[in-house]
This record gives sequence, C-alpha cells and structure tokens, in this order.
Amino acid sequence: MTNGFDEAKAQRNWLERLGEKIPGFSGFQDRELRRDVDKKQREYLAASLADLKGGVRDQAQAYTDAAQIGSLHLFDRLDRRLDGLAQAIRFSDYGATGFFDVEKIGEQELAKVYEFDLSILEDLNALAESLSAIPAPGEGDPTTGVEGAMKTLSDLEEKWSGRRTVINDIVKTVG
Repeated sequence: MTNGFDEAKAQRNWLERLGEKIPGFSGFQDRELRRDVDKKQREYLAASLADLKGGVRDQAQAYTDAAQIGSLHLFDRLDRRLDGLAQAIRFSDYGATGFFDVEKIGEQELAKVYEFDLSILEDLNALAESLSAIPAPGEGDPTTGVEGAMKTLSDLEEKWSGRRTVINDIVKTVG
C-alpha cells in the first residue's frame, strides 16, 4: 500500500488547488481527503474479503454438485463470518475521534495506520492460503481445512477490532 493521501492530494483539480490558498480551508480539505483515502483503503480490504467469500461459495457449490452436502454447514458458517468482517471493515468509523485533524496528526503517526492496514492485507493473503488448503470434493474431509480457515479468520477479526485502539493510542499520544 502506498501513501494514498499524497497520491490523492496530487490528483486534485484546479478548483481544489485554488481552495488551498484560502486560510483554514486547506486543513478542512486535507482532513476530508484523509477520510476519503481511509474509506477507499477499507473498501479495498472489504472487496478482497468479498472475493474470498466468492471462492468459499464456489467450494460449497462444488460440494453440492458432488452430492456431499454434509459439509455445507461449515461453508455456510465461514461465508457468514467473511461477510461479517467485510461489513465491519467497510462500515467502521473513520475520523470520528478527530484522528484526521491535520493539525494533530503527522506523517509518522499516519505511517502507523498505513502499516496496520498493510498488515491486514498480508493477513488476507494468509487467509486466502488457508482457504486454498480446503480439499476439493472427493479429496478428503473439508472439516480440518475449514476449521483452519476459521482460525485464521478469527485472528484477522481480532486484529481488525484492534484498529480502533491503534487510532485512539495515536490520538492520545499527539493530543
């Protein structure tokens, strides 16, 4: 993940760049831009989870087509948990704590949040690997594979819930 704020700032149109010249307006613009970048990052993470969820549904369909419906409850539970985490990420609060006030938060503090989000992306890769370890129908019992994926997913859910703590710690430090 790159520094999305700097990239977004560089893409401002002429009217937005003109607004930077108005005292006080620039800080407002930057705060809104940081919120937009944060939202896009969260949407990307949520979309990645939705892609993984699609793979789980494909696996469940393969088990259905193979008439091995005894394991479908495992896939259903995994599907619901993936959806729950995607929704938690997509609709989590951003900026409500004053985190994105330009006067308070510097680049060093923002780097901590970007690093956290990057680590979530790495955890999504680990989740994808554990999902790919679930055997295809006829190649073994999927229970162990699904349980392994659920453990990886649980770790990711717990880590995501810690994002608010990361943000609050930064705000306390700088505030």
